[in-house]
Amino acid sequence: MPKLTIDGIEIEVEPGTSILQACEQLGIEIPRFCYHERLSVPANCRMCLVEMERAPKPVASCAMPCGDGMVVRTNSETVLKARKGVMEFLLINHPLDCPICDQGGECDLQDQAMAYGFDRGRYGENKRAVKDKYMGPVIKTIMTRCIHCTRCVRFINEVAGVPDVGAVYRGEHMEITTFVEKAIGSELSGNLADVCPVGALTHKPYAFTARPWELRKTETIDVLDAVGSNIRVDARGAEVMRVLPRVNDDINEEWLNDKSRYSYDGLKRQRLDRPYIRQNGKLVPASWADAFTAIAARLKGLPGNRIAAISGDLVDVEAQFALKELLSRLGSTNLDCRQDGARFDTSVRAGYLFNSGIAGIEKADVILLVGTNPRWEGTLVNARIRKRYLAGGVTIASIGEQRDLTYPYSVIGSGPETLQQLVDGSHPFSETLRAAKNPMIIVGMGAFQRADGLAVQAAARLVGEVYGMFRDDWSGFNVLHTAAARVGGIEAGFLPGEGGRDLHGILDGASKGEIDVVYLLGADEIDTAKLGNAFVVYQGHHGDAGAHRADVILPGAAYTEKNAVYVNTEGRPQLARLAVFPPGEAREDWKIVRALSEVLGATLPFDTHGQLRQRLMAANPIFGAIGEMTPAAWAPFGAQGPVDAAPFVTPITNFYMTDPISRASVTMANCTEALVGPAQERTGTHG
Repeated sequence: MPKLTIDGIEIEVEPGTSILQACEQLGIEIPRFCYHERLSVPANCRMCLVEMERAPKPVASCAMPCGDGMVVRTNSETVLKARKGVMEFLLINHPLDCPICDQGGECDLQDQAMAYGFDRGRYGENKRAVKDKYMGPVIKTIMTRCIHCTRCVRFINEVAGVPDVGAVYRGEHMEITTFVEKAIGSELSGNLADVCPVGALTHKPYAFTARPWELRKTETIDVLDAVGSNIRVDARGAEVMRVLPRVNDDINEEWLNDKSRYSYDGLKRQRLDRPYIRQNGKLVPASWADAFTAIAARLKGLPGNRIAAISGDLVDVEAQFALKELLSRLGSTNLDCRQDGARFDTSVRAGYLFNSGIAGIEKADVILLVGTNPRWEGTLVNARIRKRYLAGGVTIASIGEQRDLTYPYSVIGSGPETLQQLVDGSHPFSETLRAAKNPMIIVGMGAFQRADGLAVQAAARLVGEVYGMFRDDWSGFNVLHTAAARVGGIEAGFLPGEGGRDLHGILDGASKGEIDVVYLLGADEIDTAKLGNAFVVYQGHHGDAGAHRADVILPGAAYTEKNAVYVNTEGRPQLARLAVFPPGEAREDWKIVRALSEVLGATLPFDTHGQLRQRLMAANPIFGAIGEMTPAAWAPFGAQGPVDAAPFVTPITNFYMTDPISRASVTMANCTEALVGPAQERTGTHG
């Protein structure tokens, strides 16, 4: 291992460590613009120059590997003069836009010009001007500010895997641009503005709306998919102004998909801010007392088997647990948290979790995707698979539709019969799986949203057993959920009880008149036409499909408006924090259920959030391990049986609109128009 001296301190580092990384280990700050720890090293900004003994000139520390016996100085006169010179060159063409630049106040160029720059410029010529480029509905460009660090080019090529951005021309005429002027076709394009160290690329929806020092920052969790990305919500007053990613190496690293980042404008549109009751076919505003009384009058004398509840994709664990407790006091076991109708065995945790963890993808050497399009169902899971592909030594295959997943893979089948061929070893891909050290299978909701979902789950389990995916040192069986509420609902027991109906049974019963009252807890993706003449209570935060069908509406809180637990697809409980208060008379969901229980004469035994959390942890201890994955013990799951020959179909037809919040978002409508619409016209398909 190389041993070197930096500023008089001796340090031993791993082979291949750069001088810049060695300096960071010692806590020595080295300025940089082009270097980013998750991207390749171009060494083209020269801001990280340091002095090295026996070197004829200062060296770029980001690109110089540490060698034995090196002596490096990071704060000598030569280094300080070099940094001032580099900064002066960088500012030759950079405009004096700070007062009107969205990057102002959190700009690397501002900070480093203050810390390492010269106190005046000596350049008297005209500054170069560059025409702004069109990069789609979410990225705003002011290319005159660009310092050619190429971070955006490296991100879009390496992490996003959509090579839409690059450099054209040479020397002082060089420009960063999309090769053909069009919207960047990546679900991760918002990260371009994050990696840009100046104000050349900024967030278009956030442009000219706020300054960073005006904002109240809340660290919370994204719930628009099941990945559980860590985010920071920046709010001013009662309004969410922007959403940014937080670093979590186990889940989303430091990236965030565009839907989670930009659909926040949907939080202020089509909101439910007061209770409503349907009178003479029309919904009219009502008081909480009137709404509860109307529900109580309808439930009076009803046997439990004629009451049912369905929870949606954005609901927190506390609300589902509270509603489950209320229904059990009313004698009902008709409840389901799988509003998409997915059929899979929930009796064994290993059968419905992403057991390896998202970070575990980096250890796999063979990855088999089954009935999933991870680019749309879990964008950051897909980015992790691409990262694994770039590291080399991995084979990726898919059973299902052919899609552009940003990395090469082979389609080895279209439906569940391919899984059966893998189990009996008759498929050519069996040899690849047999030779793998750490094989992994990722099963999506496209495999379970079918009548034979349980048989498909059993077939996938058998593939895992045959090829060694269940071992003490490796869990390679993974389920990729699409709904943030799904795993939490299963863990909280929001499932059909003994003799209870699942989603299909509830809808069937409602349409036949066998179920009289259906409680929709944020459930908007169901076919409301099948609810027949049932009395529908809708509790949620947007006036979406569920609210249109409702007889009584109870206004709830969105994920940015409550302190709550969500469990991601790995089975990792995480805390969402209140960033702004719910609008109008809307309340946190568990409080609504608790208040309703009192009116119904079935008072729930908790009055505070703390008491509810205690009961939750008593019911299932995993809710106490916040931020941690509780390993799932293996046991047989699924139900072996005949499978349908129909091919797997991905459940998401438009990535940008999958829930009430994103459907209410103007930005997501613009993304749909720019990116999904043209693709459908071009291919004639919905994808």
